[in-house]
Amino acid sequence: MDELLELDTKLLLYLNGLGSPSWDFIWLYLSRTLSWITLPIYGLSLALSYRLFGIKKVVFISILALVMLSSTEYLSIFTKESIARLRPCYNPEIKDLIRTVPKYCGGKFSYFSAHAINSFAFASFFALLLKNRLKYVPVALIIWALLVSYSRIYLGVHYPLDVLTGILLGIVFGGLANRVHRTVGGYIK
Repeated sequence: MDELLELDTKLLLYLNGLGSPSWDFIWLYLSRTLSWITLPIYGLSLALSYRLFGIKKVVFISILALVMLSSTEYLSIFTKESIARLRPCYNPEIKDLIRTVPKYCGGKFSYFSAHAINSFAFASFFALLLKNRLKYVPVALIIWALLVSYSRIYLGVHYPLDVLTGILLGIVFGGLANRVHRTVGGYIK
């Protein structure tokens, strides 16, 4: 385990070190929970769902997405508090070696990234919902989720393992929500 954490720290230092002040504003914006990118992605996903499935199903999809995102958020908070791995920007061994782009580092603990799990749960759920009818939308959603996830490493607030765990769990939650939609949503006419 120590070797994995050491490799994780080295990878963070390398990837975070690739950053440049001229690009910081882009990654800061991608990392905002409510931004001019995120809100339209949410809205567009719901609008496309409405167009394809109708009002009754889009209400069900919206409720399902809210339950899914609430679950991923609470799982992330619970895990961070339980594992208590310091964020890189609070870790005294490396905090002076990384570029912490926002001066505010966030909560004290980092494992695992709420941004990664939330963005990938949302992207996975809607990619699976829309994939058969809109072939480019799922690709765009996954690219958006990858950029949001990577922004956390770029900004120096998460280790790569935090982000990778969030991505994998987000895919699982998005897949579970899709399964619920296919099972229960079929009864909604």
